[in-house]
Amino acid sequence: MEKSKIEPQTDPELSQYALKTREHPYIKELANVSPEDSQRLSQSGIDVSEKERSGSYLQMDQSVVHAGALGDGVEVLNTGEAISRYDWAKEYLWKAVSRDADKYTVLASMGTPRGYFMRALPGVRSTFPLQACLYIKTENLLQPVHNIILAEENAELDIIAGCATASHVSSAFHVGISEFYVKKGATLTFTMIHNWAEKVGVRPRSVAIVEEGGTFISNYICLKPVMSLQMYPTARLVGKGAVARFSSVLLARPGSKMDVGSRVILAAEGTRAEVVSRAVSAGGEIIARGDLRAESPGVRAHLECRGLILTEKGFLRAIPELQSSVGDVDLSHEAAVGKIAQEEIEYLMSRGLKAREATAAIVRGFLDVGITGLPAELRSELDSAIALSETESM
Repeated sequence: MEKSKIEPQTDPELSQYALKTREHPYIKELANVSPEDSQRLSQSGIDVSEKERSGSYLQMDQSVVHAGALGDGVEVLNTGEAISRYDWAKEYLWKAVSRDADKYTVLASMGTPRGYFMRALPGVRSTFPLQACLYIKTENLLQPVHNIILAEENAELDIIAGCATASHVSSAFHVGISEFYVKKGATLTFTMIHNWAEKVGVRPRSVAIVEEGGTFISNYICLKPVMSLQMYPTARLVGKGAVARFSSVLLARPGSKMDVGSRVILAAEGTRAEVVSRAVSAGGEIIARGDLRAESPGVRAHLECRGLILTEKGFLRAIPELQSSVGDVDLSHEAAVGKIAQEEIEYLMSRGLKAREATAAIVRGFLDVGITGLPAELRSELDSAIALSETESM
């Protein structure tokens, strides 16, 4: 994985954050979390009732407080337990992501890994998604985690993953390593919702390896304030006919700095990819990247990056990249950055909307990328979150 491209002055020193904190007790029933925590988890896509979930994982600070599967053919463990229980699980630790890629991966490689291990057994098609939340409850905490996700051959697995801080936490730092393995003919849909605070730094490091006929779908949503976010998830399509789709929805408020991209390496014949990004600056800074790399003939991929600036203080840069080392490939991209056209607002006002309502409606439509694989209840929550974010940011 490439090293960080974020500007050095926005990259905080990790020494100012604490690694150690008190242990939180295990919660046998997820519904027994406090009302305050339940609300924050819900805003991150987590259903504490687990009515339509096949399993759940919850980590508070450095403590695994809940982990378990509810459906047949799926496993939910903490990563440390998984590599202790299964000798073969060690083979997936630091296989996709390099442990010395940068200072964040080095940090996460120290000690026994915390984070979630999720697996769908061969041929299993889970009715309901698994869910996981990495939650920070201690002010100024540094939370490193290492997640491993496996969709075995011909399995189908949906995961809703939320990351959040408690309402009383304003400053923290999260380092998240995620390694995805999509076996032959399997489908893995991973939806990540970030719900951080204004002084939180976030460094996800994610790579997916997709084998023959496999499909990896990644949805990323960040509508809340964050101090500094930098991520460049990568999918390596190593099997014939493998597919990857990345969709991201970003809203940056004043003080937020986001450097977010998606990369797909098409390393096998007949592989396909699509990267779609929607970025809105409501006074914050966004660098939206996309990178498609063809390493085998007969591949097709498209990159679409669109940005919208709502205020004069906003900043947005789109950086699309297409690379090929072979012939007979089809790579394309679209990139556009601009403001809302006044005639669009005036048209909606002529239909009876106020200027603020017209702007909100345009932003809502702009952010709707038709995220694939999103459960119906989460789709409704996302619509509500977008509407609330528009109201708060304008």
